Amino acid sequence: MMLEDVTKRLESFGYEVTEDDAWMIEFLIQKIENSIKADCNVSSVPDGLYSVATDMICGEFLFAKKQTGQLEDFNLEAALKSVQAGDTTVTYAIGDASMTPEQRLNSLISYLMTKGKGEFACYRKIKW
Repeated sequence: MMLEDVTKRLESFGYEVTEDDAWMIEFLIQKIENSIKADCNVSSVPDGLYSVATDMICGEFLFAKKQTGQLEDFNLEAALKSVQAGDTTVTYAIGDASMTPEQRLNSLISYLMTKGKGEFACYRKIKW
């Protein structure tokens, strides 16, 4: 289930997951789950941290791909800029003219890797 959710989340960012990515994703799932379990001193990832774990896995995956030069075909311009519903239009100016596509990607990766770590405290158990 986690593999499927991570795959869908990566696809939502515009990354096309291939069969070759499966091993790395499985490895990162184990890595992040073990990190959360150790940090919280629990035997399984709490349900409340599932989405945090999913994003952390995606962030680690994109970071590893970027560092190894395997994100060359990744569309850095794919980020949503404008939404129109009826006569209402919303435009997101984040990164508009102030950040390069690579800076936006770095920002996304950083966000995914660190978002939600503050929530770990809610699930920590004291070890006696």
